[in-house]
Amino acid sequence: MPSPEAVPPSGAVPSPAEALAERWSALLRRCGATVDPEPYGRELLTRWAEPQRRYHTTDHLRAVLDHVDALAGHADDPDAVRLAAWFHDAVYRPDRSENEERSAALAVRALTEAGLPADRVERVARLVRLTVSHRPEPGDRDGEVLCDADLAVLGGEPGAYAAYAAAVREEYAFVPEPDFRAGRAAVLRQLLALPALYRTRTARERFDALARTNLAAELERLEDGR
Repeated sequence: MPSPEAVPPSGAVPSPAEALAERWSALLRRCGATVDPEPYGRELLTRWAEPQRRYHTTDHLRAVLDHVDALAGHADDPDAVRLAAWFHDAVYRPDRSENEERSAALAVRALTEAGLPADRVERVARLVRLTVSHRPEPGDRDGEVLCDADLAVLGGEPGAYAAYAAAVREEYAFVPEPDFRAGRAAVLRQLLALPALYRTRTARERFDALARTNLAAELERLEDGR
């Protein structure tokens, strides 16, 4: 639970950070943590609020957790997916390529110290690593839910998608414009070439059509130099 000084007065609405901390503590206790989960949650929230982040922030974490909740009926182990959501971008440096592996290692260390069973810890680490490619194997229901939740932003309304794209550009501000356009366009083409952006029926119905429209529109802007 949050420290006593972080608990809002009775009847007060908790701040977004307090609400996330409460979600974390409830999740860890439900998963069988044998130690106080609050310090681990505090460390994670500090990581998610680092200054180099523009898109991969606590807002993104909250959105992914909310999408996991909405898609939980498609998962075999929804709480393992929720844990993976907490860790999937816990280590994030836009100029590094090993973020997912380092995030998975952090999940193993923290969840093991918290007393969670080894098999669930390994499931969480595997899911975190899966966010490198967002390509779960057929039948990987937990992987499908995590990847769909992480990519749900692609299927947002045009204004929300534009804000996402702008935030990604800010995270890569150190990359020269021509290089960023080329790299970003390559990513968009890869996404558009996928036979399925989303694997769960719920996410396909809710996000797929708009996601493809958003991706195609951004790709056109990049190719036109706009």
